[in-house]
Amino acid sequence: MSRPFLKMNGLGNDFVVVEAREQPFRPTADDARRIADRVGGIGCDQLIGLEASDRADAFMRIWNADGGEVDACGNATRCVGWLLMQASGKEAVVIETGAGLLHAARGPAGTISVDMGEPGLDWRQIPLSEELDTRRIEVLAGPVGQTLQPPGAVSMGNPHIVFFLYHEPEESMVRGLGSMLEHHPLFPEAVNVGFAHVEAPDRIRFRVWERGAGMTRACGTGACAALVAAARRGLSARKATVVMDGGELTIEWREADNHVIMTGPVEVEFTGRLPEAIAA
Repeated sequence: MSRPFLKMNGLGNDFVVVEAREQPFRPTADDARRIADRVGGIGCDQLIGLEASDRADAFMRIWNADGGEVDACGNATRCVGWLLMQASGKEAVVIETGAGLLHAARGPAGTISVDMGEPGLDWRQIPLSEELDTRRIEVLAGPVGQTLQPPGAVSMGNPHIVFFLYHEPEESMVRGLGSMLEHHPLFPEAVNVGFAHVEAPDRIRFRVWERGAGMTRACGTGACAALVAAARRGLSARKATVVMDGGELTIEWREADNHVIMTGPVEVEFTGRLPEAIAA
């Protein structure tokens, strides 16, 4: 019998979510790529499997569109948090991920807030292949003659670099430099490449090239990384609205405990069943 799935998105960053707490779900990398394919498959940025956990309400396993498994995805965490709260009637849940335990709770006006924990700011936490000041890392950033300020580097359970621009991030730049830097030797686990324009201390325009997924309409961990990187360089406050192609997130880097709180909407698109060949 084919496996049911739920298609969800957070600001257009979309996911195929499969319940696997009672029946194991072990797709291969090829299976994940087939599901994520927007022409012949269901189409998504990430495939999510919800597994049983003895430390949390569920364990969230994440596969990128290229079939690779990753530890963190902020928008998916909000979607899974909403799903678990709807099913249980709880106002807050705990989600186990490869990056640790994340706490999700209902926010204002139907939003979901996730405590993403403390950002990783040491070069070994990103990780980088050599010791550098993560506020401003020196990395080849484009064709000869192109000048960009050195990006900041932040781990939000996954590696990010963020370039700061004096103008709206252009799609051609995001695609061109993002794809070039994703697998740069400085990043042994590859990297998400973000481009930010700080419009005001409490407002950041942001676009991102996600490792393993390409250019997406939104990236929750990327939005968190953008706020942290901007605040570290004195470009923004510790709380701001991060505006992406798919919509807005409120990100706060709390001084009290150093945790990053991400708040935003979720959406259910449709339900369906996986093809028989990849239902196991």
